Amino acid sequence: MLRFAHWRNRVLPAALLSMLSLAAQPLRIASPSPMQRYADSVVFDNSTSATAFFNSHVTAVAPSVLEKIDNKLPLEHEHFVSGPNSIRLHWQSKPRGAWTAQIQADSWPNRTAEFHGTALSFCVYSSQNIAPSALPKLALEDSQGGFTESLALGRVLSALPAEHWTRVLVPLSRFRSASVRVFTPSRLKSLLLTQDAEDSSEHTLLLDEIRVVTPSAADGNTPAAPLHVRSKGYERHADVTWDDSTSASVTDYVIYRAVAEGEWKAVGTQRPGVGRYADFTGVPGQKLRYRVTARTSVLKESLPSQIANAQTHSMSDDALLDMVEEASFRYYWEGAEPHSGMSRESIPGDGDLIAVGATGFGLMNMIMAAERGFVPREDVVARMLKVTAFLERADRFHGVWPHYLSGTTGHVLPVFGIYDDGGDLVETSFLMQGLLSARGYFTNETPQERELRSRITRLWQGVEWNWYITPDGRALWWHWSPHYGYSIANRLEGFNESMITYVLAIASPTHGVPASLYETGWAAQGNASHPFPIANTYYGIHVDVNYLRNSPGPLFFTHYNFFGFDPHYQDAWTNWFDNNRNISRVQQQYAIHNPGKFAGYSAESWGLSAVTGPHGYREFKPFAEDDGTLAPTAALGAYAYTPQESLQALKHFYRDLGAQTWTIYGFRNAFNVQQDWYSPDELGLNQAPQAIMIENGRTGLLWHAFMSNPEIQTMMHAAGLKPTQGAVHP
Repeated sequence: MLRFAHWRNRVLPAALLSMLSLAAQPLRIASPSPMQRYADSVVFDNSTSATAFFNSHVTAVAPSVLEKIDNKLPLEHEHFVSGPNSIRLHWQSKPRGAWTAQIQADSWPNRTAEFHGTALSFCVYSSQNIAPSALPKLALEDSQGGFTESLALGRVLSALPAEHWTRVLVPLSRFRSASVRVFTPSRLKSLLLTQDAEDSSEHTLLLDEIRVVTPSAADGNTPAAPLHVRSKGYERHADVTWDDSTSASVTDYVIYRAVAEGEWKAVGTQRPGVGRYADFTGVPGQKLRYRVTARTSVLKESLPSQIANAQTHSMSDDALLDMVEEASFRYYWEGAEPHSGMSRESIPGDGDLIAVGATGFGLMNMIMAAERGFVPREDVVARMLKVTAFLERADRFHGVWPHYLSGTTGHVLPVFGIYDDGGDLVETSFLMQGLLSARGYFTNETPQERELRSRITRLWQGVEWNWYITPDGRALWWHWSPHYGYSIANRLEGFNESMITYVLAIASPTHGVPASLYETGWAAQGNASHPFPIANTYYGIHVDVNYLRNSPGPLFFTHYNFFGFDPHYQDAWTNWFDNNRNISRVQQQYAIHNPGKFAGYSAESWGLSAVTGPHGYREFKPFAEDDGTLAPTAALGAYAYTPQESLQALKHFYRDLGAQTWTIYGFRNAFNVQQDWYSPDELGLNQAPQAIMIENGRTGLLWHAFMSNPEIQTMMHAAGLKPTQGAVHP
C-alpha cells in the first residue's frame, strides 16, 4: 500500500485533498434532499435534553461567572424560535476573570461536516435591553483544528431590544482565520462565545436557530400555508401531520397548540421533508387544537393552516402496543429512501445511505403493518416490488449485497473504509430473513403477490453463501471484496448476531454450505481460542450460552437472529427460547441491582444493546460496558420473551419519560438520564426490533411467515435442531 510521506502537522494541499476525496467517494448524482439540506445548514435548532444542551461546554475563571449545569449551557423552555427550547447564556464579566461557552453542532451517524452557505445566522433574545458593548465575543472553530479571531457581537448588532427575538446575520467573510490550519467554514464544528466588556453586571441572552445560510431574496417571500393538517390523539401525545411543501425556501414548520379553547402557543418545529410532529403533552383526557405554519430562514411565516382537533385518552395495554408498532413502522414507510424504497441508515443522516440489513428488518415491519391494517396490503406489496426491483440491479458480490448502498445509484458505499467495498454476509442474511418472511406471508394468488414471491426466490437463489467459506472449510467469512478479497478476515463464530447467517447458508437450495458449519463455524467447536458455550449464573438466573465469561451480552443478539427464525428449538447447548428469556431477565435484574449506580435504572427502566450513545455507537452490555445508556429497543425487543417486564418498561418510557424519549418514529434509539442525553437520531437497526418482537410475542406472525419456507425446515433437520414446546412449526 503506497502512502504519502508525512510528518507531524503536515497539511496536504487543498487541491490534492479534493482529488483524494473525489477518488474515495462513489459518484452520486442526486440533488440534496430536504434532510441533507437540513444537515448542511443547522448548527442548533433545539435540544433533546431536559435541562442542558449536551453538545456545549462551559469554562469560567473567577471572579467572572457563567451559569452552567454539569459544565454545559442551560436550556430555556419558555422563550424560543425553534421549539421546544433555546440556549441560555447567563453571565457576569469581571476584571481579571474570563468565561467561554462552546456550542458544538449536533451530531448523528454519518452526518457530514459540510456546511453550505455564506453567512452565519442566529437569533438572540433578552428580557432586558443589553447595550451592544456588553455583548460577548464570538469565534468559530472547524473540525480540522482551524479557528478564527474573535468578533465582538456589539459590532454587528446596533441594538438588542428587550423581549424581542432579533435575527443576526454575519457574513462568514467577517471571521478571519487565526490558526496554523486555515479555518474552513464548510467544516464548521463549534461557536465559541467569550467574555468581552468587564462591566461586572449580570446579563442573560438566549440563542436559537443557529444556521449557516446563503441569503436569498426568496427567503423574504411569505410561504404558502401548509395543507391538509390532521391530528390524532393517543394517551399522552398527539400526532400532527400535513402535506410537505416543495419550496426550497421553507426551512422549517412551526407547530402551534391550543388546549381546549385556550390561547395558541408554539410548541415545536419540524424540518422539511417529514410532514409529521409528535406533541407529547403528558396528560390524558385533553382536548387539543393544532395549526401549522411554514417558515423561511429569515423567520418569514406563512398564514396558519386550518385547525385540526385531537383528544388524548386512556389506552389499554393492547392499544399501547399497537401505538408502538405503528410508530416504529413509520420509520421504514414514511422515512424510506424514495428511489429504492429501502431503509435509511439513520434519520436524520445521509439521505442517500441505505442500510441493507435494516431494510430486511423494515420488510418485516411492513408485514406486521399489513396484518394490522396500518396501511393497505396491496400498498405494502407495491413497496416490496419496488424494493426487490432495486435489489435486482444493485451491486452484489457473488450474490451478496454490501453493508451500505447508494439509494440513487445502487452502488456500494464503503463507509467502513477501503476494504469495505464488497459483500457483507451478515447484513445480507438480515435482508434475506426479511425477504423470506415476505415470501412466506404474501401467498395470495394475485399477479402482484406471485411476482413478489418469484423475485424473492430469484434473489434468494442468487446468494453464493459457499463463496464465503473460510479456507479450512469450517466457518464463514463476514466480508469479501472484489479488490481485496477476504482481507478483513472476520471469521463468523460464537454467540453473536451471525446465527441467522449460518441458518440461511445451510438452508440455501442453490449455494448451501454443509450443515456441520452450525457447529464448527457459528458454535466454534474445535476452536480452542473461542470457547463455546460459556455458561454463567447471575442473580440466580442461569444462562447456558453467554457472549463473554462475565456478561450475557447486548440484547440485540437475542433479537436479530430470531425475528423470523423461531427460537423455540433445542440444539446441543441450550433451548434458545429459554436462554434468550433468561438473558432478558438478567438485564432487568442488572438494572434493579444497578452495580454502576447510574441514574434512571430500575425494574421498569432497563435494557442494554448496540446503540448510538452519548459518545458514539457502542455495544453496551451488563457487567462489561455500561455508561448509563439505556435502549428502549432492548427492553421492548425482549417482549417475545418477557412480555410483562417489557410492557412495564414501555409504560415507563412513554408515560414518565415521553417528553424526551417519544418521537414520530416511536421511542428514541437510546437515552442516558445520568448524562441528560437523549439520542437526536433514530437508527434503522433499532426501530424495527421492538415492533417485530412485540408482534412475535403477541401472535408469532413473523415466526410463522419465515418458518413456513420449506428450506428452513430442511435446514433444521440437517443441522439437528429440534423444535420445542411453543414452536410455530413443530
